Amino acid sequence: MRMHVLIAGGGIGGLTLALMLQQRGIACTVLEAAPEVRELGVGINNLPHCVAEWEALGLLPELDRIAIRTRELRYLNHLGQTLWQEARGTYAGHALPQFSTHRGRLHGMLWRAVEARLPAGALRTGHRLAAVEQDAAGVTARFATGTGHETLRGEVLVGADGIHSALRAMLHPADAGIRWQGVMMWRGALDWPAYETGDVMFIAGDLKTKFVFYPVGPGSRPDRRLTNWVVYSRLATGERPPPQREDWSRPGRLEDVLPLAQRLKLPFLDVEALVRASPQRLEYPMCDRDPLPWWSEGRVTLLGDAAHAMYPVGSNGASQAVLDARALADALAAQPAEQALKAYEAERLPKTAAICASNRKGGPERVIDVFGELAPDGFGRIEEVIPPEDVAAIVRGYAQLAGFALPL
Repeated sequence: MRMHVLIAGGGIGGLTLALMLQQRGIACTVLEAAPEVRELGVGINNLPHCVAEWEALGLLPELDRIAIRTRELRYLNHLGQTLWQEARGTYAGHALPQFSTHRGRLHGMLWRAVEARLPAGALRTGHRLAAVEQDAAGVTARFATGTGHETLRGEVLVGADGIHSALRAMLHPADAGIRWQGVMMWRGALDWPAYETGDVMFIAGDLKTKFVFYPVGPGSRPDRRLTNWVVYSRLATGERPPPQREDWSRPGRLEDVLPLAQRLKLPFLDVEALVRASPQRLEYPMCDRDPLPWWSEGRVTLLGDAAHAMYPVGSNGASQAVLDARALADALAAQPAEQALKAYEAERLPKTAAICASNRKGGPERVIDVFGELAPDGFGRIEEVIPPEDVAAIVRGYAQLAGFALPL
């Protein structure tokens, strides 16, 4: 009997899984809770090991159309002094690039690819997972729709329904829920003059505030780029839940973010002017969830943020969801359903749990905190603050952990 997989959630992970299953001859239906798909969010980075999976799906030309091949990453202090810099993607020797793109455009690209490749009716909106039952032969899932409910049957159910996953709550009713350490982010994207060669990413800051800047797509002219920025700062202890539900599209207030932007004295960029010029500033609490002891129960499993929502540092959230999709698709193509889900979990759960733990400590961006503590007013020579090999150990150790380090 031909396997049929139900995928609850039509985000980056769920859509990538659908494309991978289709490529392997496995039927699937994607059920997205939102009543309509909008290209929400701002910037996102996709690392070479993730891009390799999309390249195998034939998506590289479309990524080149909508995104930027990132050439270099730099860590700076709040005065613009360089703490670390490294080539990225193909510029560093990887077989494939690192792409910086607008999350909404990336999501739209994947959605259109699924629409084009899967049969009619295999991609549905307005379906929120409400209940699940399983037996020896398959899974019965009930979805709430705008007009009532729809019940679907499949051999496997995958919860790719994000940080607020309904399936995760069903599998782990005693889960601790959203974790917030008190860090708030403000994010924006706008048409802006290209910085240097128009393909450089940098993260600057001190112990109080950090600032992320990178181009995510072509601009209105050759000398401009659609540019993503993020300002984030710890505003609370994190003992209480975040003030509002995590949302890709909640407007932030200019008066909240401006004092933080003004802390950054970068000689090559007026951060305050950039923030003021942005048509919108989205506010988002930086949250994650504790790693789970298990993801799979019988014919049901989790994927992406539903399984391992992590702090957005190190450019790894979406990349790890894509790696989940590849591991799960490969397992389902090679083994019976329940064995496949266990094999998938055994491969992916320990790796993602380790990344979640590292991201809570700042990931590679911890370099900025080290300098913020040891040299809060800047420095003359970097060697006087910390040996360069210690800086390299922080950054390269994370790359090794996350699975995108080049062989030595």
